[in-house]
Amino acid sequence: MAEAVAVKAGVSRFDLPQVLKEAALAAFVAFLLALPLAGLHLTAGDQGAMVVETRWSWVAIGVVAVFVGRLLLAVLRAVRPATRLSSGVAERGRQRFAAYLPYAAVAALIAAVALPFLPFSDRYIVDLGTTVLIYIMLAWGLNIVVGLAGLLDLGYVAFYAVGAYTYALLGTTYGWSFWVCLPVAGTMAAFFGILLGYPVLRLRGDYLAIVTLGFGEIIRIILLNWVAFTGGPNGISSIPRPSFFGLPFTRRPDEGEVPFHEFFGIDYSGEHRVIFLYYLILILALITNLFVLRIRKLPIGRAWEALREDEIACRALGLNPTNIKLSAFALGAMFGGFAGSFFATRQGFISPESFVFIESAIILAIVVLGGMGSQTGVVLAGIALIVLPEIAREFAEFRMLVFGGAMVLIMTWRPRGLLSHREPTVRLAPRGKGAG
Repeated sequence: MAEAVAVKAGVSRFDLPQVLKEAALAAFVAFLLALPLAGLHLTAGDQGAMVVETRWSWVAIGVVAVFVGRLLLAVLRAVRPATRLSSGVAERGRQRFAAYLPYAAVAALIAAVALPFLPFSDRYIVDLGTTVLIYIMLAWGLNIVVGLAGLLDLGYVAFYAVGAYTYALLGTTYGWSFWVCLPVAGTMAAFFGILLGYPVLRLRGDYLAIVTLGFGEIIRIILLNWVAFTGGPNGISSIPRPSFFGLPFTRRPDEGEVPFHEFFGIDYSGEHRVIFLYYLILILALITNLFVLRIRKLPIGRAWEALREDEIACRALGLNPTNIKLSAFALGAMFGGFAGSFFATRQGFISPESFVFIESAIILAIVVLGGMGSQTGVVLAGIALIVLPEIAREFAEFRMLVFGGAMVLIMTWRPRGLLSHREPTVRLAPRGKGAG
């Protein structure tokens, strides 16, 4: 009787004993993980001796949370058929979303421009916004390789490092300005992208990912051990900072220079440089976005998508997969080099520790979480993945645990990304209305 009512209501069969067994198993695994991570805590006792403190209440909270969460997940999966929308309703929802998307983009742009001058804004907020924009720019560049061309790249941080070290070496050795080094850094990163692309032309999927991961580690090890050229573990310091059309952001400029605050007749503040760097990366990120949106509609962009869908069919159409792959690697790496150049001038110091594998993992997670090929999804995922760990700083040693749990919840809720649906690059108009 209960099963008939459930089927009539549109609810799939709910096997309570099996669900309880799975929830208990998940809770047991959570207990095994929470016991050493949260249940045992080392503290300094008398005379410097280490004392192990037990926090069983924290373990109990974690186990109960996993058990209840697993039950709720099973319930949601059971009632999902009843809440599934028809194709017509879903299509109308997508069309409404696409209609409102330009207005949301304009509102987001206005908010980004006004961020440094909002009442709640301070130096920390502007710095955090700058970091978010760096990762968004990197993810938009990687989106060319992963989202459009369908090539899994786990070594994208290598191009980020090439751009940063190119500017750092040219700026400290020859005194080149940021604006001169910016295109040079992008070109050098694009060259390394082609250098990576040639050996992996025949590889796909996991094999391609392993090779790109190795490439990223090779670059990091070279930076770490080539002490005479890169400074080794000590890195490169005293990297020149960008100026505002020749106006430095310093209190005491060199002889013959006019600082920014004196030229505009305002009091000196260290926040001037922070705000300038924020707007600089905002402009670079917008240029990256416009470039990607434009190039995906050109023949090369459509060739990337054809390669992503089916390489054999792409070759059968007369397209050259070699050139398509190399162009994707080169252009994606170029924007990584631009972002690395900005990172170097922002920090004033770089070292190999800034370009470890976890950076590639974060950038790739932003692309996947936002939705493969979705520019708007990259923005949402970038904000979530960069801001969330900052909010979780209050949890101290459990910061990354909270971050990982949030990632699992998001991917469970949206397994194909926050914005899995993307409008076609080229849409054919209905018959009689011509092509669009």
